[in-house]
Amino acid sequence: MEGVPIRSVCRSISVLQVINSHGPLPLMDIARIGNLPYPTVFRIVQTLVHEGLVEQEPTSKTYRPTALVESLAHGYRSDGPLSEASREPIAALTREIGWPVFVAVRVGQRMVVRESTHAQTSMTFEPCNPGVTIPLLSSTTGRAYLSALPIARVHAILDSAERNRWGLDPNFEREAFLARLEQIRGRGLSAAPYTSREANRTASIAVPIVADGEVEATLTLTYFFNAMNEQTAIARYADRLHAVATRISDRLECRAVAA
Repeated sequence: MEGVPIRSVCRSISVLQVINSHGPLPLMDIARIGNLPYPTVFRIVQTLVHEGLVEQEPTSKTYRPTALVESLAHGYRSDGPLSEASREPIAALTREIGWPVFVAVRVGQRMVVRESTHAQTSMTFEPCNPGVTIPLLSSTTGRAYLSALPIARVHAILDSAERNRWGLDPNFEREAFLARLEQIRGRGLSAAPYTSREANRTASIAVPIVADGEVEATLTLTYFFNAMNEQTAIARYADRLHAVATRISDRLECRAVAA
């Protein structure tokens, strides 16, 4: 259902997502990462503190989520088949190569991590665990997903993004974006520096997971930016990523037939 979003609610959700994904953070960093005015962030954080969802660190001016945040997901049931199909293959991949990987699905304007091996390796700066959200249009993960969609659906998503102001870059050009998706589609993967609180710490490559002709999710590998360049990462790991994505797809299709 499409409608006009309530700006204050959207901003409050954004602030909570930033703190939940990156915290503990000071107010200035929350404002910067969320691309929101400082006074707005100040008011929202004070409200979240009042509601018990966020608390200030006792010894600093940073804010972190409280255990009450978990209550927001009590009514949710995860994508069982996808989690079951991907958990073992991605764990095996991380054991083989050392780098963490995750599987994410699209929810509205963002990609949401469903399964991850970030907790299974020390080769990570910022754990990308289940529940973490990633921008759809500006991330390696999101662009890999979009590249596997029919062009009509991509246009529909872009129409909605422009209509609802999904944090689009002021210089966003649709034709240039579509051309980039076409390049990703042609080589079968998306690669770019990973958006990080500390610039240039990590980078990633991602491939879509397609089952029964429909894109279900994205498989993303994250590595240290200074460990190798993009070309080396693709040469070393692209085939492995595609193989794991295919294995997950096969397992999804087998479960669908069995059901």
